[in-house]
Amino acid sequence: MLENFPSLNNHNLPYPDTIHPIVVHFAIATVLFAFLCDVIGYFTRNHRLFEVGWWNMFFATISIFVAIIFGQFEAGLAEPYNAVEPVLTLHTFLGWSLSGILAAITAWRFVIRSRTPQKISIYYLAAGLLLTVLVGIQVYFGDELVWVYGLHTVPVVEAVKEGLLQ
Repeated sequence: MLENFPSLNNHNLPYPDTIHPIVVHFAIATVLFAFLCDVIGYFTRNHRLFEVGWWNMFFATISIFVAIIFGQFEAGLAEPYNAVEPVLTLHTFLGWSLSGILAAITAWRFVIRSRTPQKISIYYLAAGLLLTVLVGIQVYFGDELVWVYGLHTVPVVEAVKEGLLQ
């Protein structure tokens, strides 16, 4: 049965390069842009920016789940060594937590949009700020996985295969 699956390349993936960072960067950008639009809209009283913020939150919520699917798949193929496991576990936990938080804030934003499309509350903006901070922390851990621990980089994949990293 395993012969039906594609073989893994030198990044330890069945496809040319990691997909998780591509999708997750879209989610990050849309969350940050949504928050920016809502803040600017709040202070300038430009309610059209609230619509832009809403749609960015909507697509961020969809894309974070796609990012998690690829992240889980690629983390499973990474063969993490002992030093990287705590960071990968924290990154995974925070990613799943962020998906729930983002979905809840997006649902709240939908209710706000349905009831008062030309206003948002300062409490929603505070939640958006908290979400932005959590996204920043998650970005830090994701960067650490790639730039410090080298997951899915050729030298680290080779070192793990040769038993140099455990």
